[in-house]
Amino acid sequence: MTHLAANSVQARDVASIVHPQTNLALHLEQGPAVFTKGEGIYVTDDAGTRFLDAAAGLWCASLGYANERLARVAYEQMRTLGYYHLYRHTTNEPGVDLAERLLRIAPPAYGGNMSKVLFQCSGSEANDTAIKLAWYYHAAIGKPEKRKIIGRRGGYHGSTSAAISASGKPEMHVGFGLPFADFRHTEMPHPYRNRAEGETEAAYATRLADALEAMILAEGPDTVAAFIAEPVMGAGGGLTPPETYWEKIQAVLRRHEVLFIADEVICGFGRTGSMWGSETYGLTPDMLSCAKALSAGMQPISAVLINERVFQAMVSASRTLGSFAHGFTYAGHPVTTAVALETLKIYEEMDMLGHVRRVGPYLQAAMGRLAAHPLVGDVRGVGMLCALEMMADKASRTPFDPARKVGAMADAHARRHGLIARFIGDRIAVSPPLIMTEAEVDDMVARLRATLDDTAAELHHR
Repeated sequence: MTHLAANSVQARDVASIVHPQTNLALHLEQGPAVFTKGEGIYVTDDAGTRFLDAAAGLWCASLGYANERLARVAYEQMRTLGYYHLYRHTTNEPGVDLAERLLRIAPPAYGGNMSKVLFQCSGSEANDTAIKLAWYYHAAIGKPEKRKIIGRRGGYHGSTSAAISASGKPEMHVGFGLPFADFRHTEMPHPYRNRAEGETEAAYATRLADALEAMILAEGPDTVAAFIAEPVMGAGGGLTPPETYWEKIQAVLRRHEVLFIADEVICGFGRTGSMWGSETYGLTPDMLSCAKALSAGMQPISAVLINERVFQAMVSASRTLGSFAHGFTYAGHPVTTAVALETLKIYEEMDMLGHVRRVGPYLQAAMGRLAAHPLVGDVRGVGMLCALEMMADKASRTPFDPARKVGAMADAHARRHGLIARFIGDRIAVSPPLIMTEAEVDDMVARLRATLDDTAAELHHR
């Protein structure tokens, strides 16, 4: 075991905390990195090393770190009403204000506009709730047999039991007895890896839509409740969809009366250059989940936006069943909603969408130049989200043997160069704080290029 100084933060951490998405045995040996400060797009560890955070924490620190304005809003709200719930016909004004604001900026929904907001505390909870609502809706309209939920291979929707069951991440199912029985996973849109030689993006999109329809028909359309998907796949590798993909996928869903849940936890609030990824790609979902940038990562809050037909079914069920038997103690918390509301005001005042539309193409072009690197087989992205894929042989699209752990190797080199990015297998995704400037893009890409150079050199000498 690595020696950790007695009573150090690292030693106390190892003795007391279970870390999510972490190799627990390895953690006992090496301990954690300790971050002590954040400012702008940078975070600093306890040794004084400053890192450019190209991952925005977990895709969420849209305004960067140490925001005095949001801190003051949280303080003032705690002084006046530090907590109350939304159960049993009670409310608070920050929650009402935020719900109204979300409905004003919501993307079009299937059949009209988004009608209501249901607050939760995390993206996982929001997606879990949307799945429950799909079941509730179909039961309310007399189709309780419509229970199956279809996600996509490589998709990620959270760690709660239903949300992770909908996620196409087998490594997150093993050991937990998941996924649940009513969950299925269709093909993921990965044009670089999976498009056939000579196949156009539109033809590839047709093939993916046909695969989804074949799955629905094989399962029985009268048993399929909902399809859940991210406009751009985040934890699946920062994957943008091929041309015409969403048009064709949505047509399949409507033909078979399958609800569409748009997971906007990563894409929402400007990441793609529009307020919503749904607007960027022409999605009209029945329900939409959002979190992360809703509070710029400063408070744990999420929301499910619900269209009118789903809400009316919920009301109908309540007339029969009584109470809508769902909720969380901290959902609609006045401090989290006040901070989220102020976050949305900041976005509007600084013209965040305009900023992303200016800096996003600069970021995409700068990242695109890395395609010439010997290790890089693919670079693609949208707005302030981009990913590249390292390949053993880019000409033949031959990936590295997973046993070589090239992504982990590159991650270690990135940290040496003061760069934090998201390593997903051998893909490197960047989703920096939305406030990033062109000069900071140049800094990020220079560090990433040095990371690739060092990784290539290590591979050569192994």
